[in-house]
Amino acid sequence: MKITYIAFILFFSLFSAFSLAQEQTVLDVKVQGNKKLKSSLIKKISKAQAGKVLDSMILEEDIKRLKRLPAVSHAYYQVFHSHDNSYNVFYTIEENFTIIPSLSIYTTNDDEFAYRIGLYEFNTLGQNIIFGGFYQKDIFSSYGINLRAPFLFSRAFGLAVNHQDLNTEEPVFFNNTSANYKYKNKSYEVLTLYQPNFNNRFEVGLNYFLEEYKYLNGATSPSVPQGFSVKKLLYKGIYEYNNLDYYYQYVSGFKSLFNFQYVTSTSKDVSNFLIGWNDFHFYKRIGNKGNWANRLRLGLSSNDKTPFAPFSVDNNVNLRGVGNTIDRGTGAIVVNTEYRQTLLDKNWFAIQGNAFVDAGTWRNPGGDLSDFSKSKNIRVFSGIGFRLIHKRIFNAIFRIDYGFGITKGETQGLVFGIGQYF
Repeated sequence: MKITYIAFILFFSLFSAFSLAQEQTVLDVKVQGNKKLKSSLIKKISKAQAGKVLDSMILEEDIKRLKRLPAVSHAYYQVFHSHDNSYNVFYTIEENFTIIPSLSIYTTNDDEFAYRIGLYEFNTLGQNIIFGGFYQKDIFSSYGINLRAPFLFSRAFGLAVNHQDLNTEEPVFFNNTSANYKYKNKSYEVLTLYQPNFNNRFEVGLNYFLEEYKYLNGATSPSVPQGFSVKKLLYKGIYEYNNLDYYYQYVSGFKSLFNFQYVTSTSKDVSNFLIGWNDFHFYKRIGNKGNWANRLRLGLSSNDKTPFAPFSVDNNVNLRGVGNTIDRGTGAIVVNTEYRQTLLDKNWFAIQGNAFVDAGTWRNPGGDLSDFSKSKNIRVFSGIGFRLIHKRIFNAIFRIDYGFGITKGETQGLVFGIGQYF
């Protein structure tokens, strides 16, 4: 009797250990709450799949990935036991409205005025395909058309196609003076998109473009042409590491975006050209309603002594309040930092106030790396602003900032736009 009892206990213990050792598996992944965004796309890009091991880390990664989609304002998961060691996973989606107009307006106290308006669908056909275009008026008229389908072929492979006809008045700086030129850039671009895993993304492709400069007014010099037109081919490579986490208007984490371009020309009079820059982003939640946001840009290009240098000092790109393209360089170091405080937070609407500091320095065309430390090349701006945020419409953030120069002789002005500055 005692032997039978002991054998029963041993058998029960072994059976229990075996049962506990069995892995919990996903029976099915179900999607709910989505209306326009296709469930098939969500399942296509999710790592949790029927028949695979149930892993909370994979579920958390899927939710982060979903919250990065333009069509998703928020997402979360639930797990329910079905039978034996099988579980159903539910992904609940809160959708954004994704047909979005865009607007950017730039002014300074020198009465400069430019704007860009556009319309984009960020969830075309419910497949997270971005399609749209813009019209820009910056003295001259410009337009652009963009198509981006990051999951066109699979969870890892996609395609982007872009066309633009950009026409602006650009200042050209030489011999301590300047002239104004009409600048034209008409381009056609195709990119292959590759995302091997959650944190890393690559883009490679070609851009064929026509570039023209035509003299308008200002100073002249025998060494500076008053006009030229050249066709160019640009080889582009982009690498992004992204570990950002979103909770409605709040962002936390780190992102690095590296962009490298090699430009060749059909003209023997124009040399080949290299340019690369890296944007580092760091965001941190401060308490329940605060968000600290930072961006550092480091950039260098071929150091030709040319008035047409690629890195600009510009209101809407790096220094709020500085004006529309007031200087150029062949290298740039720019730091943007701001604190965002939510002043009002409702179910669908929020208001943020912000205080910022934008600072940068540039290498002069043909200059040395020591140019970065020269006081005449350093510009610092500070200011305040606010954001009106619709939490159910993608990127529906109306932005107003007022920046004023801290360094000697700087200007000041308003910067309007859609979306956070960075």
